[in-house]
Amino acid sequence: MAKPTTIKAKQTMVPIAAEIGVLIYPDCQLSAVYGLSDLFRIAGDWSGGSGSIRVTHWRPAAEDVECTWDSHPGSPHRLSHLIVPPSIIMPEHLAPTPVATRWLQDLHAEGTILGSVCAGAFVLAETGLIDGRRATTHWAFAEQLARRFPAIEITEDQMVLDDGDIVTAGGILAWTDLGLTLVERLLGATTMLATARFLLIDPPRSSQRPFAPFNPRFDHGDDAVRRAQHYLHAHFGDALNQSNLHAVAGMTERTFLRRFTAATGHRPNAYLQQVRIAKAREALERTLTAVDQIAWQVGYSDPAAFRKIFQKIVGTTPAAYRQRFGIAAAVPA
Repeated sequence: MAKPTTIKAKQTMVPIAAEIGVLIYPDCQLSAVYGLSDLFRIAGDWSGGSGSIRVTHWRPAAEDVECTWDSHPGSPHRLSHLIVPPSIIMPEHLAPTPVATRWLQDLHAEGTILGSVCAGAFVLAETGLIDGRRATTHWAFAEQLARRFPAIEITEDQMVLDDGDIVTAGGILAWTDLGLTLVERLLGATTMLATARFLLIDPPRSSQRPFAPFNPRFDHGDDAVRRAQHYLHAHFGDALNQSNLHAVAGMTERTFLRRFTAATGHRPNAYLQQVRIAKAREALERTLTAVDQIAWQVGYSDPAAFRKIFQKIVGTTPAAYRQRFGIAAAVPA
C-alpha cells in the first residue's frame, strides 16, 4: 500500500489510512452508499487522530467511471478498496454494466481490494474475478447466484467472507458488517468497537444462519417426491420410518433416495431435521414454552440431541435464539 498522504482538518494534520470507493450503479441501494460514507467518517472521528478514511463515490458514465463525490478532494486517487453496495431490485433484474465491469477488473489488477454487499455480489461476479473463489451473498439469492455463476463457491451461511483481495458480505444491511470489518483492518479493533458503540450496532457478525429460514421447494415437478414432502410436513413429530416414505412415494428405497435428494437438495433425514428445526424456531419466537418441551413437540426424545442439531443448523443455541428473536410477551406471575 502507498505511503499515507495527509489532509488538513480542524487545524491538525490527520493521516489518511486509505481511500475507499463506493460504486453507484443503476438501482443500487443509496442508503448503503451514504451509510458507509458516514460510518467511515465516524470511524475517523473516533480514531483519536490516528487515522482518517477518504471516501469517494464513483458512477459509470458512457465510456468511463467518474468520481462524483470526494470526502477529501484535492489529491490523486489511490483506491485501496472498492465496495459494490446492495441493490434495491431483485438480482435477476440487474442489468450488466460493461463499463463498470472493466473498471473493476482494472482496479483489481492494480491492487485494489474489491468488496460487495448482498446482491452487489452479482455485479462483482460479472467481472469473473471470483470464479473459483469463495463468496457470500444474501441467503435468499445464494441459489440464484450459484446457477448464474456456477464457477463461484457460494458460502451463504457467512455474513462477511474475507478472502484477502475479495471481501463479500451477505445481508442487505450487512454493509455495516463490511464497513466495520474494514475499519478494524485499517484503524484497529479499538476504533472499530468505538464506532460500533457510537452507532449502536453490533460488531461484525459471523453468520447468516440465525436469519435464514428453511424454504422447502415444492415446484420441482416430481409429484411422487412432493407426496413424500407433504407426508414429512404433516408427520414431522413422529419417528421417521423410511419405508413409509417409500410407500407414499411408490418407489424403491434407492430410487426414492436419488429422486428426493435431486428434487429437494436434501436427503430425507436431513430434510426432516430442517422441518423440525423450523417448527422449533417458530415456537421459540412466538411462545414461552420450555426448550425441552419444544424438543419433544417437534419429535426429539433427547433434548441434548435437539440442542446439538439446532446449533448445527441455526448457528446458535435455542436459548440464545429465543433471546434474540422471541416476540412472546412475558406471562405475569
